Amino acid sequence: MNGWTTAGTALLLCGVVPAGYGAATGPVRRRVPAQNLVTTLLSLVVLLLAQGYGRPAYVDPALVLAVLGPAGTLLYVRLLADRLADRPPRPRSLLTVTALTYVAVPAVVLPLCVAAGPGRALVKLLVIGVLLMMGSRVAARAVTAAVSTGHGPTGAAEGMSDG
Repeated sequence: MNGWTTAGTALLLCGVVPAGYGAATGPVRRRVPAQNLVTTLLSLVVLLLAQGYGRPAYVDPALVLAVLGPAGTLLYVRLLADRLADRPPRPRSLLTVTALTYVAVPAVVLPLCVAAGPGRALVKLLVIGVLLMMGSRVAARAVTAAVSTGHGPTGAAEGMSDG
């Protein structure tokens, strides 16, 4: 076991597991931001383990997670807009998830970039980092928009029709 695998395991146990528990249990207002955090942290774990095991091909699943994770959050927001509007997430939790992403992604991606050196691997790591940070921000904004324009007693909000 080297430092990369140790860091990946620590992030998995101390970050992904608690966030996964939050995404699997409790009210919707906690599950949606937690799901976004899980996909971000899981992508970082895959990057760390890819470096730890010396397998550059393992970076590809992290790229897939960086693209599909926020898309999954947007899907949940769309499907659960009514529940989110009834009991919205605390603004502090959305801000915390976004801030945690803005801290965790550079803390993991930048050392990996130094270890990778110049080349395609560096560009791929930077793209994954940017996708993770932008995806977290877009998902947080989508949750905020769903809360403010969700279905109400007057019917569906614009762009949110069920038909």
